[in-house]
Amino acid sequence: MPNSLRIVVVQRPFCVGDVSGNADAIIADAARARTEHAADVVVFPELALVGYPPDDLLLRTGLPDAVRDAQARIAASVPGEVTVVYGHPSYEEGVCRNSASVVQGGVQCATTHKQALPNYGVFDEKRHFSAGDRSLCFDCKGVRIGLLVCEDLWVPEPSAQALADGAELLISINASPYTRGKAQQRAEIIRSRGRETRLPIVYANLVGGQDDLLFDGASQAIDAHGNSCFVAPSFADGLYTLHFSEGQLQGPICEGEESLGVLYQGLVRAVRDYVDRNGFPGAIVGLSGGIDSALVAALASDALGPERVRTVAMPSRYTADMSNDDAAEQARRLGTRHSVIPVEPAFTAYSDMLAESFAGRTADVTEENLQSRIRGTLLMALSNKFGNVVLTTGNKSEMAVGYATLYGDMCGGFAPLKDVYKGDVWRLARWRNREQEVIPQRVIDRPPSAELRADQTDEDSLPPYSVLDEVLRLYVEEQCAAADIVARGFDPEVVEQITALVRRAEYKRRQAPPGPKVTPVAFGRDRRFPITARYDAL
Repeated sequence: MPNSLRIVVVQRPFCVGDVSGNADAIIADAARARTEHAADVVVFPELALVGYPPDDLLLRTGLPDAVRDAQARIAASVPGEVTVVYGHPSYEEGVCRNSASVVQGGVQCATTHKQALPNYGVFDEKRHFSAGDRSLCFDCKGVRIGLLVCEDLWVPEPSAQALADGAELLISINASPYTRGKAQQRAEIIRSRGRETRLPIVYANLVGGQDDLLFDGASQAIDAHGNSCFVAPSFADGLYTLHFSEGQLQGPICEGEESLGVLYQGLVRAVRDYVDRNGFPGAIVGLSGGIDSALVAALASDALGPERVRTVAMPSRYTADMSNDDAAEQARRLGTRHSVIPVEPAFTAYSDMLAESFAGRTADVTEENLQSRIRGTLLMALSNKFGNVVLTTGNKSEMAVGYATLYGDMCGGFAPLKDVYKGDVWRLARWRNREQEVIPQRVIDRPPSAELRADQTDEDSLPPYSVLDEVLRLYVEEQCAAADIVARGFDPEVVEQITALVRRAEYKRRQAPPGPKVTPVAFGRDRRFPITARYDAL
């Protein structure tokens, strides 16, 4: 059939730094796409050869030769009947570029360089790459295809260049991180380029967890009229076939993905990829009977299987019986290996050891934190002995205001809820329980408490989470000054309390483990605030 193509979008993870392994995956997937899907064109994500983001690995002196050797092997190994498009860094005369190459007939026949280098939020591409200056068009079976790299689709000029060069179809390869609402934002950008060019567009995206970034895949396409004609599922690996014929594009459409469900699956994916890619045999969760640890235990079990998750209850004199009962019941429902290690003997010993030094001073947050730090020590001891990574259980609301203990409940290697507000913790728990009630309902219903002193609840020292979360969203994500937040109807004293806590807790967040970014502004790469500073009026 003239002007007809079968395009296979490969939505899969590529491990950062594993040039040889990623090349093997590209070769194997290209062969599979040809034999199982009769592909004419196989499309891989941005920087697939080195993974994204490679950060300062790009500065390693051994990387250019490793990349060139892998490129030569790809060109020589992919089936001659198929065209392969993939991303990689390229090095020429000491200049590094974010590039995409086309392999046809055993030859790397064309290469383009990313023109729009993002340097905002989590992106730092101008640190490592020099920009290209021209879009690329290539021919495949009588179809002229324009090739773009990620951010090049977010600005009009590269698409316009490709159209001027005769493109009949645009392909964009991407490593676009997930945040809630990002799929809709991408869809609008794609439609904007479609309206400008009147061309069908294929958008291929990376999937998987990478430290504090999370890539959702959700590859998509529009036809020449701007109608959605392909949507891949979020956080799912796969090879997806699209048909291009006589200017029209068609593919499978994954419909009806619920926002909370996508978020939950993203957190599951983040845990699985962090644990597996870093070679941990499993995970340990301190299961307190509270909502945060309950959700983390459910995420870990869903990500790794309950046989790879160990839950540990560490009650103190202040732990309610219902907390112990609920932790044990959730472990039973999940099927995790569960143990109980009381902290009372260690707390008594520490209190006796410090009695002389603390003489004349009343008990305060010091004793509360001491319990938390004993628990952190126990969890890290189990981690050292058995090799499992400790998953910390704090959420974004707590991390924002410092409602967490250094070397205590902040101990661990990965923080699944680090960018999840407390309100969303409850919503996610209810969502997970719709299918099967793995979290006891009482855990969801009872007021949250750290249980570090008698009759304690979180609202003893914090505003209600419904208020806290909204003020944090305005202050952290929208960069609003305190006065602007007050002008929106919030109590001035509450706003001052929250913003002051955020500023004071910066030193804690610097020492926190990584966790997946799921909001527009997370604590980490895209929020870089000084520890030592005075900016309360800003």
